[in-house]
Amino acid sequence: MSTTSTSPEVNYDFNESLSGGLVAEDVSCWFGERKVLDRVSLVMKPKEVTALIGPSGCGKSTFLRTLNRMHELVPGASLAGSVLLDGQDIYDPTLRATDTRRRVGMVFQKPNPFPAMSIYDNVLSGLKLAGMKMDNKDDIVEKSLRRAGLWKEVADRLKDAGGGLSGGQQQRLCIARSLAVEPEVLLMDEPCSALDPTSTRRIEETIAEISPNVTIVIVTHNMQQAQRVSQQCAFFLAAENKPGHIVEAGPTDRMFSNPTDPRTEDYVNGRFG
Repeated sequence: MSTTSTSPEVNYDFNESLSGGLVAEDVSCWFGERKVLDRVSLVMKPKEVTALIGPSGCGKSTFLRTLNRMHELVPGASLAGSVLLDGQDIYDPTLRATDTRRRVGMVFQKPNPFPAMSIYDNVLSGLKLAGMKMDNKDDIVEKSLRRAGLWKEVADRLKDAGGGLSGGQQQRLCIARSLAVEPEVLLMDEPCSALDPTSTRRIEETIAEISPNVTIVIVTHNMQQAQRVSQQCAFFLAAENKPGHIVEAGPTDRMFSNPTDPRTEDYVNGRFG
């Protein structure tokens, strides 16, 4: 796997004293011989929400998985370029992928709690897998569930199976599990796509509540959601037989009200995609 970046220097333009700043430099991705992303460079500011938008199949989720080294888990997958977390390339061969994935958590499209495991043990499972100390388990569970906006709903049934929760509650349980390891970044791959409007609203409230403390990068096909939850936005696009790339990126308000590329304007206004 090559980690050499050939992109021009990226202007970080964020407060480097804040942890959780992510910078992708000239990232390209392949599945076997098929190139799916072409030279993507993007600054994801610390303690802000960056939304990745664009039609299906343009590489948004693939890009998201490069940010915590999950792309390399796919057989035949490869990558070029670099991803900097607080200025250090996460693909540096001296760094362990498991350490990166602890610092950069992931919430998937479909909630994936351990169904037979209790709510309590689900929250702690990430800590156990990472081999991290748990000096006060009760405090960790309560704090994580509160941050995920789930504590009031489950406080009196922590020993119940996680699989018995509703879909929206399961997704917030997965968020609590990710937050328990105190990540600097949380990646979210269409976390509301399988949820009803009420659960979607609660997840969005959770994002707003945790984003002052955790950098969030979210893939969404819901343009209204992107406007509601994010401060920064990147529009991905892929042409026929050509890999995905970023058309433009910038503050969400500008991307939706005054984009520089007509393709962005067409997409955010529902003219295609």
